[in-house]
Amino acid sequence: MRYAQGGGLTDERRVFREKLRMDAAERFAQGDENSVIAHDLRVSVRSVQRWRRAWSQDGPGALASKGPASVPLLSDEL
Repeated sequence: MRYAQGGGLTDERRVFREKLRMDAAERFAQGDENSVIAHDLRVSVRSVQRWRRAWSQDGPGALASKGPASVPLLSDEL
């Protein structure tokens, strides 16, 4: 699959994924189990495990989107 801007997720998809992580953070605070959260959000248990580890170490801010995964390699400078 090809992505816009040469790789990574579109802005819309990045926002969607961040919302999933924030929904998971609310569920972590409620004490829900990883497998239940994964099933309800339709993601892998492994993803939920990674999110929970980040959340428990650094809080909900650790689950916020950090922007595009890559930066363009070309610039306008000569």
